Amino acid sequence: MQSNKISIQQFFKYLKIAVSGKEQNFTSGSIRRAVFMLSIPMILEMLMESIFAIVDIFYVSQVSVNAVATIGLTESVITLVYAVAIGLSMAATAIVARRIGEKDREGASQAAVQVIGLGIFVAIIISIIGVLFPKEILQLMGGEPDLIAEGYGYTKVLLGGNVTIMLLFLINAVFRGAGDASIAMWALVLSNGLNIVLDPIFIFGLGPIPAFGVEGAAIATTIGRGTAVIFQLMVLFYGWSKIKVGFKDLVFRVAVMLNLIKVSLGGIGQFLIGTSSWVFLMRIMSEFGSEVLAGYTIAIRVMMFTLMPAWGMSNAAATLVGQNLGAQKPDRAEASVWKTGKYSAIFMGFVSIVYLIFAPEIISWFTQEAEVVSNGALCLRIIAAGYVFYGYGMVIINAFNGAGDTKTPTRVNFICFWLFQLPFAYLMAFIFDFGPLGVFMAITFAEVLITVLGIFWFKKGLWKSVKV
Repeated sequence: MQSNKISIQQFFKYLKIAVSGKEQNFTSGSIRRAVFMLSIPMILEMLMESIFAIVDIFYVSQVSVNAVATIGLTESVITLVYAVAIGLSMAATAIVARRIGEKDREGASQAAVQVIGLGIFVAIIISIIGVLFPKEILQLMGGEPDLIAEGYGYTKVLLGGNVTIMLLFLINAVFRGAGDASIAMWALVLSNGLNIVLDPIFIFGLGPIPAFGVEGAAIATTIGRGTAVIFQLMVLFYGWSKIKVGFKDLVFRVAVMLNLIKVSLGGIGQFLIGTSSWVFLMRIMSEFGSEVLAGYTIAIRVMMFTLMPAWGMSNAAATLVGQNLGAQKPDRAEASVWKTGKYSAIFMGFVSIVYLIFAPEIISWFTQEAEVVSNGALCLRIIAAGYVFYGYGMVIINAFNGAGDTKTPTRVNFICFWLFQLPFAYLMAFIFDFGPLGVFMAITFAEVLITVLGIFWFKKGLWKSVKV
């Protein structure tokens, strides 16, 4: 009993250290401790992101089925923004982690400035398209006329303010690469805390603020994320993290920018392949009507809540790989990945059991529409069947990215999403008449294949020799 008490006390002691960000060294000592210290704030950060998704869908589901479907269609397009943001953030994490491992903090700061500048440039282009063509975007995605009329404001605001999404991703990636995962976590706490408070105010109205409906969710999101970005920039400029940005750093550096673009192209391509696949899947789902689309959207949002901790652990693995390669410790980098992958798979295995048993009850928290619940529960159960593979695969794939090897995951995604998932989904849904079930099966089988191929190439060890 005394031993258990001590271990529980140690757990909370380490938890406090992890959340406070006091742990600074991840290239020596216990690998298990390093994984824990990085994973905890990253898991909490990702949980914040998924809570944001759950809160949005909870309030919007009280507006209408079309409102929920609008979020699904818009988010399938906004994932293209995420693809660029995540691709750039992978490069930022890899380069910053490598510089920190090499004890080159000035180089890490320079990389941070270049990635922020590039992110702003891309976001401006996307904003112009989103503000000018929101109705056309929803129409292209198969939205029905009444859905477009009700929901185009959401699309307009979210795409128009996408710079907040872009910078939140990129600056947090810089913090993670530096090992300052707790700062990234607190940025998300601020962002999502504001979103939770503002969502009902802007959706349903309060006092002088009118009810914006589904558009209000986008307004609340943009304000919350924008506030968090201001906090991030203050941390960078005031030097409250390992990385401090001064006015001398605010210049265009050709060599640093080219290196960043070189590493990020593979990452952007990797996620464009994955996210464009999701766009096509959403287009297929739209053929089955708003109820099926709404059930699918709710199920995906619920899944994100438990996928995010696995993403958090995979981000920890990426940082450990980058910093240990920079410190010339490739064996420690590899050992970190296998350990993190095991923990992630165990966690996802427990989650899959919950989803398989309680899927209808979970979906019914968000809607009482029988057909929406039925399709959402089916989606949740089929995809949860592959959760153990999800957990392991995320860590393996992100380990390549942490090493700066973004080409291998791109090849894996191309094979699994474009050559397998999309043709399989179409054949099963329409040719063999499985309907939505065929799409859900395609998602699960593709993720299993990603994990198998990822492990195969990771064991070859070529990622250890990548220079960034």
